Amino acid sequence: MPDDTSLPPVDPDSPASDPAAIERGRLMFAGPCEFIAGTNNLGALPDMALPEIAFAGRSNVGKSSLVNALTGRKTLARTSQTPGRTQQINFFDLSKVLYLVDLPGYGYAKASKTAIRNWTHLVDTYLKGRASLARVIVLIDSRHGLKDKDRDVMTMLDVNAVPYQVVLTKIDKTPGQELKKRLAETQGELRKHVAAHPEIIATSSEKAIGIEALRAHIASLSDTTHF
Repeated sequence: MPDDTSLPPVDPDSPASDPAAIERGRLMFAGPCEFIAGTNNLGALPDMALPEIAFAGRSNVGKSSLVNALTGRKTLARTSQTPGRTQQINFFDLSKVLYLVDLPGYGYAKASKTAIRNWTHLVDTYLKGRASLARVIVLIDSRHGLKDKDRDVMTMLDVNAVPYQVVLTKIDKTPGQELKKRLAETQGELRKHVAAHPEIIATSSEKAIGIEALRAHIASLSDTTHF
């Protein structure tokens, strides 16, 4: 279990250090969150009615668990110990303010090569061309750090000028000194990526670490004046 000294310092200009932003995030994620669409067909994506926050990462990195932790619901997004169970793009309407988008994992999955190729094309096309996409949350397993496929996705987002933020997951399973090393390595690589947000958020869905900070960041990307 990491201690406070192994976690990244909070930038004073970060939404995570602003009590008002933290409260906006809390209220936003305490509101209704409803599943509105799931599709593996680009022609069936919902209308771009609200800003979208997409969660991307390797298979079994914890995307669905993080969506559940953010919304305070155990079964909103489907979770599984089997990599590759999320095989479509799933949209959730959060408080009529924005869409949370749970993407299929990239990398290893128990599925056919054809299925993997199809949903990889689906995700890449969505990420490159979705005008309502406000930010991509790129999840990295803190136990393993950045892998080549993560770097490929980040470079693709750079090339297409799609802003993204790296979030480390499962930090409760990463010893403190190892976590500090992983954060430093990741921060160093982020400096090479022009579309990357400079702040890394370290999270544990199981222990609710970093959830408040990530809620504040997401709330800052939408019009929350009614909260």
